[in-house]
Amino acid sequence: MPEQVTAQITAQQLAQKFHGTPGRGCIVVTGSGIQAISDLFAEPGASRTILEAQVPYSRKALHEFVGEPTEQHVSANEAQLMARAALKRAQQLAEGDDGDQPLFGVGCTAAVATDRVRRGEDRAHIAWATNTGSGGGSIWFDKQSRSRADEDAIVSAIVLNSIAEALGIEERLEFDVLETERFDEID
Repeated sequence: MPEQVTAQITAQQLAQKFHGTPGRGCIVVTGSGIQAISDLFAEPGASRTILEAQVPYSRKALHEFVGEPTEQHVSANEAQLMARAALKRAQQLAEGDDGDQPLFGVGCTAAVATDRVRRGEDRAHIAWATNTGSGGGSIWFDKQSRSRADEDAIVSAIVLNSIAEALGIEERLEFDVLETERFDEID
């Protein structure tokens, strides 16, 4: 998932591309990334792309969605488990449908700016999975430099970029990574 993009595209334009491209899936976010769901449903045609969107916010809800407790909460491994569970859910929901569209699952787990003291870094891990591949990205934020809304905007962009990757769409949303922050791809 590239950090630098040559052509600028908006979340709305990217959602329109999704809705005009064969492929459907499920998206699950917790902790952050909720704006991505809003962006997807704000554009006509969302029913052609999204089979289901979930926000299992408590640990118990997330464990029930994934089907197992994770070793570490808010980790790349947890995001990958979420993406695979979302893909499995997409396969269940698409079973018996006419057509043979590619299916995807996207999972996002995050700990972002909050109004309480929280140990650990502000971070997010986003993963995607299809029947033929998987990937994603992780970002660690500078706690002193961004608001919760700023962090969610970046996490949501990475969620949308992950859907683009899963659907084979080349365009990506741009997002800035400060010198005091880090973005890594998930293989």
